Amino acid sequence: MTQPPTPADLQKAIAAHDDEAAPAAERGRTALAVGVVEKIAGMAAREVSGIHALGSGFTRTFGAMRDRVPGTKGSVGRGIKAEVGERQTAIDIALVVEYGVVIPRLAVEVRENIIAAVERMTGLEVVEVNIAVNDVHLPNEPEEEEEVETSGRRARVQ
Repeated sequence: MTQPPTPADLQKAIAAHDDEAAPAAERGRTALAVGVVEKIAGMAAREVSGIHALGSGFTRTFGAMRDRVPGTKGSVGRGIKAEVGERQTAIDIALVVEYGVVIPRLAVEVRENIIAAVERMTGLEVVEVNIAVNDVHLPNEPEEEEEVETSGRRARVQ
């Protein structure tokens, strides 16, 4: 006849199980899609004052056309390209700055904000953030506009 375990026996069994079990962080993998990192970086960049837009002129025009298609959503990651590994990421960003902004100072702010947001939210190490300033938006310069033919109607794309 077997005797029920004593409290001491239960404590020993629990301790032995705890020693054998791997920590939760080691029980599986977390994979992050490239789009996740691009969206986080895009939002972080937009938080910095002095940025007029993200992306090159072509990227912004194409994105504006795509945004007008019913059922599509605007892309927060427009103008951002990321390479994502298991532990590290590298990010490239293209942007248009407002006239009068000190570009080197702005670049430092953008880089710091992106690194802080991506590392905090994903746990990935950001090894580099490359910034390409493609244009300067002048105060009295109109927004980029282009007439695009869409199914017999003319749509204004900004």
